[in-house]
Amino acid sequence: MLEKLSLDGKTIVITGGGTGLGRDMAVSMAKAGADLAIASRRQGPIDETAALVRAEGRRAIAVSTDVTDSSQVQNLFDKTLAEFGKVDVLFNNAGIVRGQGSIPIWDISDDEWRIGIDTNLTGAFYCSRAIAKHMIDRGGGKIVSVASGFGFRGGRDNYMYTCGKGGVVQLTRTLTTSMSRYGIIATCIAPGYIPTEGTAASNDTLPRGEFIPIGRVGYPQEMGPLAVFLASDSSDYMNGEVFVIDGGGLAGGFAPTGYAPEIPLEI
Repeated sequence: MLEKLSLDGKTIVITGGGTGLGRDMAVSMAKAGADLAIASRRQGPIDETAALVRAEGRRAIAVSTDVTDSSQVQNLFDKTLAEFGKVDVLFNNAGIVRGQGSIPIWDISDDEWRIGIDTNLTGAFYCSRAIAKHMIDRGGGKIVSVASGFGFRGGRDNYMYTCGKGGVVQLTRTLTTSMSRYGIIATCIAPGYIPTEGTAASNDTLPRGEFIPIGRVGYPQEMGPLAVFLASDSSDYMNGEVFVIDGGGLAGGFAPTGYAPEIPLEI
C-alpha cells in the first residue's frame, strides 16, 4: 500500500513554491521521490526551495514566473519539458492575499481587483491550459489546485481573494468534467487558516485558534502529506473533489460556524 504513495519517477510543477505552503509541499513531494520545477515571481526563494529539493537527492529547477502573464507561464513549461521531458503533475498553488487588511468595496481599484483575480484564478487557468495537451498526449496527468475555505464562504470586505478562490474550486470541477475522458484527474485543496509569510499583513481579518473547532491554527508542514497523496497513484479514483484541511472550520457548514466574530459588525 505504501508503494502507491511513492512519487519516484514523477515530475511535478508547483507554482508559488518559494515560501509558505508551496515550499513545504515541494519538499514533501521531493522526500516522496519527485523531481520538481518550482515557480514563483521572486528568484531567491525558489532557488532556496530548489536547494532543499536537491538536498533530498532529487532534481529541481527554479523558474521565475509571474503566473498572470501567459508568456511567462509558457516559458515555465518549456523549460520544464526541456529539463525533464515530461510533466506528470501540476500544482496550482500561486496565490495572493494582497498584503493588506479588509477594504470596503468602494475603495477597491480596478488594478487591485485584476491583480487579485488574475493571481488567484487566472494563473491557475493559464498553467492548466499550458500543460493540458502535453498530459493528454502522454495519456494523462494530474492537476491539483489550492483554493481556500474562503472559496466556499464570503469574507467581510474580502472580495478578490474569496472570488478568486471560489473560481479555483469551479475551475477544478470544470477540468474534471472536461478532461477526465483524456485521463487527466483534477482535484483541489482548501486550506483553512495556516499562518505564512503571505498572510502576515492580513491577520486582522483571519481567525485565531480559539475560533477553530480543533483549537489551533494549521501548520504549513501539515500540507505536505496531503500534497503527496494527491500527486500519487493512491488518489487515482479521487477526481473533482475538494480536500478541506482546516481543523474543522467548515464543519458547521459553509455559513459561519457560530463562533463570535472578532471584527465588530459596523460600517
